[in-house]
Amino acid sequence: MFEITFHLKRTKNVPLYAQLYEYFKVEIQNGQIKAGMKLPSKRKLAAHFGIGLNTVDTAYQQLIAEGYVESRVRKGYFVADIDPIFPIKEQVGRVGETSQCETAMIDFNHGSVDVDYFPHSVWKKCLNKTLYLQERELFISGDPQGEPGLREEIATYLFQSRGVRCVPDQIVLGAGTQYMIHLLRLLLGKERVFGLEDPGFHRVREVLKVEGAEMRFIPCDENGLSVESLKESHADIAYVTPSHQFPLGMIMPISRRVELLKWAKECNGYIIEDDYDGEFRHEGRPIPSLQGLDACGRVIYLGTFSKSLIPTIRAGYMVLPPGLTKLYHDKLQGYKQTISKVVQETVCLFMKGGHWERHLNRMRILYRKKNQVLLAALEETFPDGITVIGEKSGLHVLLQVTLNKSETELIQSAAKVGVKVYPTSVYHSKKINKPTILMGYGGLSEMEIKEGIFLLKKAWL
Repeated sequence: MFEITFHLKRTKNVPLYAQLYEYFKVEIQNGQIKAGMKLPSKRKLAAHFGIGLNTVDTAYQQLIAEGYVESRVRKGYFVADIDPIFPIKEQVGRVGETSQCETAMIDFNHGSVDVDYFPHSVWKKCLNKTLYLQERELFISGDPQGEPGLREEIATYLFQSRGVRCVPDQIVLGAGTQYMIHLLRLLLGKERVFGLEDPGFHRVREVLKVEGAEMRFIPCDENGLSVESLKESHADIAYVTPSHQFPLGMIMPISRRVELLKWAKECNGYIIEDDYDGEFRHEGRPIPSLQGLDACGRVIYLGTFSKSLIPTIRAGYMVLPPGLTKLYHDKLQGYKQTISKVVQETVCLFMKGGHWERHLNRMRILYRKKNQVLLAALEETFPDGITVIGEKSGLHVLLQVTLNKSETELIQSAAKVGVKVYPTSVYHSKKINKPTILMGYGGLSEMEIKEGIFLLKKAWL
């Protein structure tokens, strides 16, 4: 069987037979699979992809019906005698078109989660129950801070799982981290100077840049953000990801956390703790929050449902210290809520019914297994030339590559074999010496992970 780099995506949106049919049709149209070439038998193709014979047969029958393929008795399936319709050289660079490589890509996106294991039926029941119980109330504007029931559920969950101490009135809901940073800048005052982890989350940096905030880039060592460098910067707001530094992946130890809290108290500053994926730790229990250690009201805790539930609901929250809660009521109560009331009430029922906790436990096991599969595949495929960073937590790892290729070359060569990986240079304030690639694995199956690493070997070695 000739080499097939195409990858089937097991989603409910596009049937498997349709993806298979589309792949062969496009490859025949652009001349990659030439006239007269024999196609794999149905049995071999089914075994290659791990799918049923009927799925392959349906795809082949559609190709035969449209004239792309011919079936020859006791010989097999052959490409019909037609000239390429869209030669591959004409496709490169055509505006508005998507190449076959892009449509068939194994995407190691760090923002993706495994939607196949999402409890769709339970979510629909919660949604229907919300629509039934809240029929009239859903037409009325909700609480600017977020629906009280959901804030109560979040407060209970945070205390039990993350050690966050708060009451519902300290919680403000909003559509994502960037919106929360915008609110915090209004709340804390425009004269504040932000100390940001370097490397660090670029989307926070972009918000502050657009709003004209004064920023200082604080280097990270093996324990996270350097407090000594933070002191020298004269910043009075520190944005940190202590439970799983983004993107490097280290966990801030208790000694550094205490040091950071002491800094905030002494300079009358604040710490923004972004706990974007603290639920997922692959060795031991999740790390308790920095906020739980704060006795002086200096930590603002940020959380999100993007990693632990689904990104598309755009639901996040922040926990304000008591002093800032009062200031929020005085200064920002005029801001309307940015998350749909329907979504908030549905999430509330989902949590109240115990579905949230069960879902998290199931996903922890699933992601831990994917993490192990990824590390094993990397170790087997790249015994030399690659160092894995930040593998003990979260849904991504970094690959520090010493293969005499630049970051751009690594990404482009991976794309040519149908794999999408990501740069880390965007997270640094200065140019980095060693090319480092970011790879998220939450949204990929174990088979996709293995195939992706195999293709990277072909691209990079």
